[in-house]
Amino acid sequence: MTESKTALITGITGQDGSYLAELLLSKGYDVYGLVRRSSQPRLDNVLHLLDRIHLLYGDLTDSPSLFTAIRDIQPDEVYNLAAMSFVGSSWTHPVSTVDINTCGLIRLLEAVRHEKEDCRVYHASTSEMFGNQGGKLNEESRFAPRSPYGISKVAAHHTIANYRDSYHLYCCAGICFNHESPRRGIEFVTRKITDAVARIRAGKQDTIHLGNINARRDWGYAGDYVDAMWLMLQKDEPTDYVIATGETHSVYDFYSLACKYADISPIKHMVIDSKEVRPADIKSLRGDASKIRDELGWEPIVGFDQLVGMMVHADMERIC
Repeated sequence: MTESKTALITGITGQDGSYLAELLLSKGYDVYGLVRRSSQPRLDNVLHLLDRIHLLYGDLTDSPSLFTAIRDIQPDEVYNLAAMSFVGSSWTHPVSTVDINTCGLIRLLEAVRHEKEDCRVYHASTSEMFGNQGGKLNEESRFAPRSPYGISKVAAHHTIANYRDSYHLYCCAGICFNHESPRRGIEFVTRKITDAVARIRAGKQDTIHLGNINARRDWGYAGDYVDAMWLMLQKDEPTDYVIATGETHSVYDFYSLACKYADISPIKHMVIDSKEVRPADIKSLRGDASKIRDELGWEPIVGFDQLVGMMVHADMERIC
């Protein structure tokens, strides 16, 4: 147990935010979460936590709400996990992607700088910043983004370094490679796959449409990755880290393993659909997490097979 601290999580209702909230509560934190006001709030991931966390309305596109949140809560730690995070949508909504992912971070850092400058800030960066370089990618690898999403995240990543150097804020970025869980949004290919195979197994769906099945990603478990986020804010000095497993698997690898867990044929139900292919895609992303392993002692616990099985079984239980 740590001494009692207060944390603010933007994006608390998302996959990472909900796992992080659980982790911080287990460590005795007072946990606040920023949620956007809407007619139908999406609280599924945190329903089991509602009596233990504090939700308040705010938005990364709205500076006054951020200033108010930081001023009222006076958090010891802020975890910025909110983002327009679906790469595919960034081509159809490039302006809002940059406004949320880049300008939103600047608004949040300005609120911290003016209202609680001793607060520690974690920001979620992404492997999509690296683009199509190949090889094992670490903190020194160059950025070459291939989507509006990647571009917005590169700008945000540099913003973290700028505020750290210029204003001496304690802020750092975790360069997270792909991480999944049963709480992953249905629009992401991993969850699309596990949901589809569960429906096929239940006789509620016949086919699944996939795009580039040869794309390879470094897939880890979101529950492991939030441990790394917390560890980063416990260091004496802030620095950025790659968070990854160091292994890659193709989209087809993921799909065929999901079919195995669901006991269905992968060939029979798969349709290759050009509409599912992005305007520009990344062939392979593989992370080198040796720095965070050596300095903070973090390493992933859940392996690829276990992750896929966990997601398939959760969707089968939900659907079947």
